[in-house]
Amino acid sequence: MIACGGTADRLESMDHTLPLITTLVAGLGMALILGVIAERLKIPALVGYLIAGIVIGPSTPGFVADMHIASQLAEIGVMLLMFGVGLHFSLKDLLAVRRIAVPGAVVQMSLATVLGMLVAWTWDWDWASGLIFGLSLSCASTVVLLKALEARGVLETMNGRIAVGWLVVEDLATVLVLVLLPPLVGLLAGTMDNAVAAGPAPVQPLWITLGKTLVEVAAFIVLMLVVGRRVLPWLLWQIARTGSRELFTLSVIAIALGIAYGAAQLFSVSFALGAFFAGMVMRESEFSHRAAEESLPLRDAFSVLFFVSVGMLFQPAILLEQPLRVLTVVAIIMFGKSLAALALVLAFRYPFSTALTVSASLAQIGEFSFILAGLGLTLGVLPPEGMSLVLAGALISIACNPLLFAAVEPFRRWILTHSDLARRLERREDPYAELPMSTERKYLEGQAVLVGYGRVGRRIAQALEAANIPYVVVEQNREVVENLRKQGKAAVSGNAAESAVLIQAHIAKAAMLVVAAPDPLLVRPVVDIARALNPAIEIVLRTHSEEESQLLRKEGMGTVFFGEEELARGMMSHVLARFAPPSRQG
Repeated sequence: MIACGGTADRLESMDHTLPLITTLVAGLGMALILGVIAERLKIPALVGYLIAGIVIGPSTPGFVADMHIASQLAEIGVMLLMFGVGLHFSLKDLLAVRRIAVPGAVVQMSLATVLGMLVAWTWDWDWASGLIFGLSLSCASTVVLLKALEARGVLETMNGRIAVGWLVVEDLATVLVLVLLPPLVGLLAGTMDNAVAAGPAPVQPLWITLGKTLVEVAAFIVLMLVVGRRVLPWLLWQIARTGSRELFTLSVIAIALGIAYGAAQLFSVSFALGAFFAGMVMRESEFSHRAAEESLPLRDAFSVLFFVSVGMLFQPAILLEQPLRVLTVVAIIMFGKSLAALALVLAFRYPFSTALTVSASLAQIGEFSFILAGLGLTLGVLPPEGMSLVLAGALISIACNPLLFAAVEPFRRWILTHSDLARRLERREDPYAELPMSTERKYLEGQAVLVGYGRVGRRIAQALEAANIPYVVVEQNREVVENLRKQGKAAVSGNAAESAVLIQAHIAKAAMLVVAAPDPLLVRPVVDIARALNPAIEIVLRTHSEEESQLLRKEGMGTVFFGEEELARGMMSHVLARFAPPSRQG
């Protein structure tokens, strides 16, 4: 008994003398256990991480981690999380869907923010609290979205690209909000304090405060884009020349955290914005993929700690004390945002299937919501109840999001069967859905029909042009089709899995069908339609899976090319040619 008592005393003493280690072990260990359980239940692991924070937080009995240490670990998590977002941010991908992603995201975020403010107003919150609360409900989780799209194999499809582009715009808008919110809230707080104080002090005008903030942000951005784009790639090159993997990984992390800290100290810019630009500038380097790969384990670990620390702020009692408020928040996230996105996508004359995918993608909130709500707590504007409501909405919406995604396709099929309006929305009138009447005859008979105009499709098109072989492009991205039309090329906008689209590409008289699109769900419908309309057509297919390539060949779908297999053949032929013995002279 004495030994057991001594052990307990030593453990209690260790909790006080080693709070950092204790918090790390408790947070990561509990996150691992609950993350695995969440994945087994087909729920995103993010839910498990948040629940882990609740378990080791002050609102539940038992062990309580150090909140101060956890908040500092969360700051590192935010910096590395934003660094990863910047490292993968592609301006080119965003520009490809800019016509729908930019206005759609801005309008949808505005509507969600207004809904949050109106609800907060009915709860007798001041408008500043409502503003932060509404903003926290307006931005979906990029992490949850990417995992959901990857799991369903639609990340590289047109619908997937629109959803990701939409989220990127939301992320950029949220970064701007993080920059402008502190001076704005500080000014409002100062105004309210002066209204109450007996001897009010002069308050700096709003335009001066915001102008000063924007000048500091602009100076930082210019410095990063002008100096950083030259210095950081050069620095990575010098470190890579040492051949040390440890030094390279250390340099990536040091640059990310160092720029984030320097931005905050020198330019009064948030850690998040500094880390985001560090990643975006590092993307310019030829070592960007290696930097992403080397820093991924540390980014993942501290991102987990960020979600754990957020969970520690949650008060589970709110589920019993304020159930109606929790349901209201969930309704705004899962229905208000989704319906707004659905209407916006349809208003831009995109198909009904695209609208359903985008609306399901936005029916959750995540990391940026926690960052915004945490900033509101730090600034003393958002009440603790608001943070708990945001967390409750995130937990429920993230847990339900896989179910919502799974219901998209069955719902689409059902509503298309029972609704004339839905069928009309699915077949939107598109000026690029048909070839112009002036199209030359060589594009209507004996031509190649090229499905997909991505990285592979563009190279195939260039080869066809070099050989003077006429071709018609079928592409879901209307912006791509519009650009091709401006270049005088034959192109049709639409989903090649629909017979009407292939008919417009004159598949019935084509000599060859080349499916270069990366969507695995597209192959069989396209082949079936093509063969029904043109039984003699030659078919060439692209796949990403060895198993799929073998199955397609076995079924006689056409000539199948598997990327890794073709790459290996090309490299192998080069190597064998290099070592081949010289031909004998007879």
